[in-house]
Amino acid sequence: MQRKKLVMVAGMVAAIVVLGGCQPWQKKYEACNAELENLQALFDGAQDSSRQCEDDRARLAQQIQSLQQDLAAARTQATSRQESGLEKEGGVYDAAKGTITVTLANDVLFDSGKVTLKSQPKSKLNRISEIVKREHAGKEVWVVGHTDTDPIKKSGWKDNWQLSTERALAVTRYLLSQGIAAKHLVAAGRSEYHPVSRDKAQNRRVEIVVHTR
Repeated sequence: MQRKKLVMVAGMVAAIVVLGGCQPWQKKYEACNAELENLQALFDGAQDSSRQCEDDRARLAQQIQSLQQDLAAARTQATSRQESGLEKEGGVYDAAKGTITVTLANDVLFDSGKVTLKSQPKSKLNRISEIVKREHAGKEVWVVGHTDTDPIKKSGWKDNWQLSTERALAVTRYLLSQGIAAKHLVAAGRSEYHPVSRDKAQNRRVEIVVHTR
């Protein structure tokens, strides 16, 4: 009887030890399980981010390809553009503005202080008129007069504004006489305020600006 009691007590002690010893392992299990869940959440988030990065990369690649195609097309158009007859007459093409500007020196067009066209430059104006009618029909043509900074003294004009405008008008009227439609012509004087050089002679000029667009 005493032996049975001892056996029962020993069994109870063993059970207590076993049960008591499981408690730390249960806590470790729960901690590991929580850590696993956190890692799984991080992994899932990383996968989502990776997919988003792939989508962004694909979209950027498409945009780059589109821009490269546009650039190639623009380059092809620029290289294939035929030189205008106005450029052969000394005109300068501005791709950004879509204009061709022919610059004529006032000293060639007019006598000092005058607004009557000389005979010699009329042949050049005739060629310009023919090119405009043939290659740029219906486009706006601006005729812009410029002077140097010297004030008006003897010519009788009120100021450089008036002189530059009258000279622009003289060229405009000549182009009109050569068959360029009046509704496409614009005459303007810009006085001394748009110099292109320190050389006053280069600043005294009339520009014929053809808008090609």
